[in-house]
Amino acid sequence: MMRIHVRLSCLPPFGLMQIRSGRICHVRLSCLPPFGLMQIYSGRICAVILTSLLISNEARADIFKFIDTDGRVYYTDKPKNSLYKRIIRTRPINYSAALPYMGANKKKFADLIADAANRHQVDVRLLHAVIQAESAYDAGAISSAGAVGLMQLMPDTARRYGVVNRNDPVQNIDGGTHYLKDLLKMFNSNLDLAVAAYNAGEGAVMRYNNSIPPYPETRNYVKTVLGLYHRNS
Repeated sequence: MMRIHVRLSCLPPFGLMQIRSGRICHVRLSCLPPFGLMQIYSGRICAVILTSLLISNEARADIFKFIDTDGRVYYTDKPKNSLYKRIIRTRPINYSAALPYMGANKKKFADLIADAANRHQVDVRLLHAVIQAESAYDAGAISSAGAVGLMQLMPDTARRYGVVNRNDPVQNIDGGTHYLKDLLKMFNSNLDLAVAAYNAGEGAVMRYNNSIPPYPETRNYVKTVLGLYHRNS
């Protein structure tokens, strides 16, 4: 029997779920939404319900996963150590507020984006699509999990690409573009997989046999980015 533990500081309106079907999902949190407690008993719906729970549009935090040596699976929005791997990433807290200024900010950073695209040989249209989806061109964008800037760099990614100041648009765009270039190379220029990996991490794409992970948030992200990309073509 597999035990799946979910510990979140708060949940979307799906409420608190305990799912029993050979797999047990334990959810513990500090605040409960109005729907309260639901228990679901059935065959193979555990993974589906759990996925829906974790990637609801109402969620405001990134979700991390850890499997211990006994096979227990833990999900949380506040990982205790680096053994937890991020599987769901949410937009910046102030994304909606940045939308009215997106046009002006796009022009403001156009030259920096073009320079980075040329330096790393990444299609500038793809770079614009990723930045629009990530931050709406808001250089001050910050997510609840600590992703920062135009390309929403996490601390580990920033360190990997030599980004000292994630708030600096020049460094942020350069680091994010370099990462995107590496993802394109890793997945043989497959745009769908590279974009999915930018959202969910390359590990998630590889775990699902080099396919887009079955997270609705990631699948919607790929559709959004590629839609913006083709619109700019």
